[in-house]
Amino acid sequence: MLEIAHLSKQYETQAGTLSILDDVSLKLRPGDSIAVMGPSGSGKSTLLYILGTLDRPTSGSVRLGELDPFLLDETKLAAFRNKEIGFLFQDHCLLPQCTVLENVLIPTLVGQDASGSEDRARALLEQVGLTSRIDHRPAELSGGEKQRVALARALIRDPMLLLCDEPTGNLDHDSAESVAALFFGLHAKRSSIMVAVTHSAEFAAHFPRRFQLRDRHLVETK
Repeated sequence: MLEIAHLSKQYETQAGTLSILDDVSLKLRPGDSIAVMGPSGSGKSTLLYILGTLDRPTSGSVRLGELDPFLLDETKLAAFRNKEIGFLFQDHCLLPQCTVLENVLIPTLVGQDASGSEDRARALLEQVGLTSRIDHRPAELSGGEKQRVALARALIRDPMLLLCDEPTGNLDHDSAESVAALFFGLHAKRSSIMVAVTHSAEFAAHFPRRFQLRDRHLVETK
């Protein structure tokens, strides 16, 4: 389970305290998926960074499974993030010098047990329809294909939580629809939790639950 309780985030600036998130609470169970929308500057990315343990809340708590990751030291937190959280970014973040297979395997290079990783990577690439591109490099792929590689990489450790930051933002309509179908097809086979932030109402419409960030608060919409 992902449980967020009374989460707030403020930054200190020369002009005073800047409040980004205020009293955000949410419970999600394995298999749940939600989309979070809101205008630029509403706090979507800040929320995603906190859920991904890349930023710390000012107050409140985050629990993933039975653990509050912010109680871990930095070394254990990095290991937790690598194992339990998958990230999917708008711009793919693929290494240009690496092949498709090598890019998918990158998260497995950290840690002591990488046994079976290549077989799992090949299976994921088959599921996203890229078996024939496995030895290609990112420059040889379309935008939609790059995002499929990034999706396979995000799932390679079978994380509890998948975080998606504008995952279809750089894609044309057909590619976006194709990638969205893959998201939900692969998600349906797993017990992970998926949280996506997006400006796209069309992409958000695929999710069974949708939220808006309004005046620093997270509000569920229909």
